Amino acid sequence: MAGAKGRSGGARPGAGRPKKTPVVTELVDPLEFLRAVWKGELDPSPAQVKAAAAALPYVHPRKAPGKKEDGAPRTGGSKYAARQGPRLVSSR
Repeated sequence: MAGAKGRSGGARPGAGRPKKTPVVTELVDPLEFLRAVWKGELDPSPAQVKAAAAALPYVHPRKAPGKKEDGAPRTGGSKYAARQGPRLVSSR
């Protein structure tokens, strides 16, 4: 055993990882908050990250895949589109 009895081990001043900037307490856009966490600028609690990720779709909704911009012509249809009925033409 190294050191004197009762004096070895325990917390040492200055040991461990350096502290990051404090967590933002004001209201921030969830996307900007998550970007700051991703860059390592903030050190939030897991609950804060979970809450920001849950709020993200309400503030920044995704575009629906396959939707055309306004004014763009629509093409055919999909596999589930309503089909036309049979052509009723006589063969005489």
